[in-house]
Amino acid sequence: MFSFLKKNNKSPFSESVDFILFLKKIIGYKPKEIHYYKKAFTHSSSKKIVNNRSFNYERLEFLGDAIIDTIVSTFLYNIAPLENEGYLTKMRSKIVSRNNLNELGKNLELLKFIDSSVSQDKFGDNIYGNIYEALVGAVFLDKGYIICEKFVNKTLISPYVDIERLEGKITSYKSVLIEWCQKNKKEIYFKVSEEKTKEKRKHFSIQLFINRKQISKGRAPSKKKAEEIAARRAYYTFQTIIEKD
Repeated sequence: MFSFLKKNNKSPFSESVDFILFLKKIIGYKPKEIHYYKKAFTHSSSKKIVNNRSFNYERLEFLGDAIIDTIVSTFLYNIAPLENEGYLTKMRSKIVSRNNLNELGKNLELLKFIDSSVSQDKFGDNIYGNIYEALVGAVFLDKGYIICEKFVNKTLISPYVDIERLEGKITSYKSVLIEWCQKNKKEIYFKVSEEKTKEKRKHFSIQLFINRKQISKGRAPSKKKAEEIAARRAYYTFQTIIEKD
């Protein structure tokens, strides 16, 4: 009786062999301390408690984020010995951008073993980057810095880092546009309005004005993303002028 309930509540880690094979494929070795990896794939919505503490990926995500920054910073320091701090910081921001990490997480199919009480279609794209950062944290705790560095080099730096391409890549159209407006004494303003979809999901609508004239619009689930969409559209309106400055 009620056997279907048991089936639906089954943890994605119940098939430990499949999970270990999945990890071995993307990491390149068999995990030693599997509990780190289970934690890296556990979302806070699962409300798991282990030893009177929340059991989810958030602390590992924090750790992994710092380790990725260190590994990428070291990489840039070594390959660009003549560049200054500003250049290195800018390049690091482009490499570890949320878009890059999200794309990486999708390519690695990191949601395949996510343990969550929330349906996957309710997650935004950032969940992919979050789990990748948590996975890096797990690798570091399980195998140490050297192995972790190899993992980040294999999954992030080697496939995604092309310095010449990154030098021309814009990571924040909003920042570029604000800087251009300030330089040319133009007034820029983002008008924000909030709305809800039929599914009762919150969305933000942004109108971007320059010198009191509406230039573009943007709409997204987060204010930051909506502003970036509006800024990107405005940037392409003025692209020729901006690039000449």
